[in-house]
Amino acid sequence: MTNHAWIKEFPAAITVCDAEGIILEMNDKAALTFEKDGGYKLVGSNMLDCHPDPARTKVELLLAAREKNVYTIEKNGVKKMIFQSPWYLDGAYAGFVELSLIIPSEMPHFIRG
Repeated sequence: MTNHAWIKEFPAAITVCDAEGIILEMNDKAALTFEKDGGYKLVGSNMLDCHPDPARTKVELLLAAREKNVYTIEKNGVKKMIFQSPWYLDGAYAGFVELSLIIPSEMPHFIRG
C-alpha cells in the first residue's frame, strides 16, 4: 500500500489544488462528483474554471487570503458539509484541499466537557 492509498476510495470527495488553483489530485468520490465536468480529466486544469460567479470570486479570495471556508449545502435532497482549507508543504503555502462529506439531515450532536 502506498502512503496515501486510503484516500482513493475514501467515501468523501477530496480535491487538492496548488496555490494557483491547478487541480493536483482527486479521489474516486471527487471524480464521480465532478463526472459531468470531466472527472479525473480535471486533474491539471484550473478549478476556478469550474466555478461560475459569484463562487469563482469567493474561491479566488480564499486562495489569495489563504483562509479556511466551511459550510453546508443541500442539493437534490443530499446534504453535504464542504470544508475548504489551505495546505502547506514544509511550512510554505501550497494550495487548497476541499473535502465534501455527505451528512444526514438529522444527526446527533454531543457536547463534551
